[in-house]
Amino acid sequence: MFAVQFHRFGPPEVLGVGEFPEPHAGPGQVRIRVRASGVAPVDLALRAGTSAAGATLSLPHVPGVDAAGVVDEVGPGVTSAAIGDEVFGAVELARLGGASAEFAVLAFWAPRPATMPWAEAGAAGTSIETATRALDHLPLSPGRTVLIHGAAGGVGSVAVQLAVARGARVIGTARPENQAFLVRLGAIATTYGPGLAERVRTLSDGRVDAALDVAGSGSLPELLSITGSADTVVTLADFTGPRHNVLLSVGELGGQPHGRHGLADAAALHREGRFRIPLQQVFALDQAAQAHTLAAHGPRQGKIALSVPPE
Repeated sequence: MFAVQFHRFGPPEVLGVGEFPEPHAGPGQVRIRVRASGVAPVDLALRAGTSAAGATLSLPHVPGVDAAGVVDEVGPGVTSAAIGDEVFGAVELARLGGASAEFAVLAFWAPRPATMPWAEAGAAGTSIETATRALDHLPLSPGRTVLIHGAAGGVGSVAVQLAVARGARVIGTARPENQAFLVRLGAIATTYGPGLAERVRTLSDGRVDAALDVAGSGSLPELLSITGSADTVVTLADFTGPRHNVLLSVGELGGQPHGRHGLADAAALHREGRFRIPLQQVFALDQAAQAHTLAAHGPRQGKIALSVPPE
């Protein structure tokens, strides 16, 4: 099969498209002919050699953890998918990649709604799982207010919409150029930086029930002061969280994610017109280097995807 791959760690230019052995579905898995895949932060770190997980990586390596496509192989024990089904989801995360290719094996998935373009579906899996997992740890219910710190990126933009769908009032932080983007997603937008607590209290009439840290920018003490309790703050990106008694929520490194992955719920919301995967840009598979460059340096407004043409 053809696949994006790198033979050595380095800048985006180490990426190329070439032949690679086909994967096959194992127990509880499906294989898809890929129509689109996402570009995730883990892909950038592994390619650059800055992730500790890279020490166990076999080269050449195919990046990509998210993908969407048509099922062409069903593993033992799978009853929720059949050959020919259109699905979206993510690979077994312990594999650290494999989705940016002609074929990919998914460890968790859901049917792709007809309303969801392939590029959106291909970039959706882990962002939905991550946002769902984090929000499930927070005291959210209709009428409550949640602060999402770092709301314009791939996970943040998904978390905003899922929180709004749960009936929460969402305040999102982002750079000034991303404020209008957050408003379109349903959030009340504000900026990072000094005075955050005062701005948020003004926007929330003095009450914030929960906070989700997606930015990992060292803002946990301020988020704690805003909500008033470590039990109401979750971080996805700040590894000092446990020092503040704040839950650091990380994904399952192998097989299914912790708890529910939320893909079917997000798909239902998409069909209702209440959810989308914001796409910053879609590249062809042979433009993976350009996609990685933009993901690393460009201002983020949602996800970046790679499109794989049908056979």
